[in-house]
Amino acid sequence: MKLRLVTLVCVMSGGAVIAAETGPKDVQFDDYGAVEESLTGVAGDAVSGAAIVGDKSKGNCVACHQLTALADIPFHGEVGPMLDGAGDRWTEAELRGLVANAKMTFEGTVMPAFYKDDGFIRPGDAYTGQAPTAPLTSILSAQEIEDVVAFLATLNEN
Repeated sequence: MKLRLVTLVCVMSGGAVIAAETGPKDVQFDDYGAVEESLTGVAGDAVSGAAIVGDKSKGNCVACHQLTALADIPFHGEVGPMLDGAGDRWTEAELRGLVANAKMTFEGTVMPAFYKDDGFIRPGDAYTGQAPTAPLTSILSAQEIEDVVAFLATLNEN
């Protein structure tokens, strides 16, 4: 009997079933850009998500968005909408879609796709001005997307 490698691997862990990570090419966006299914099957960590949102070398969301919860981080941008109340304005699925690839919701947005690794128009190799020498990877991992979504979902108007 031959064993076959299955794309979706499920692992039993403490009685819970954890699905394999969804790769950037396999993300299923609905007609409005929302992503209903978790990219990892693991709940996001809001504390880690806040760190990513404010980290200049990772998400760097504050470069374009203002956010009262991270007021201690200097130089918030004014390009994107204020993120205060994001958890009230958008569902978790909508937030996941916006963070993964906002262009699926807002075609002309300048917001980068944080979970995409192909289909770029003019990719470069860091800041060298040269074409990349290796395949590009997404800016954030699937779990980091889930962490950012968990944090944004906590941002309510009240």
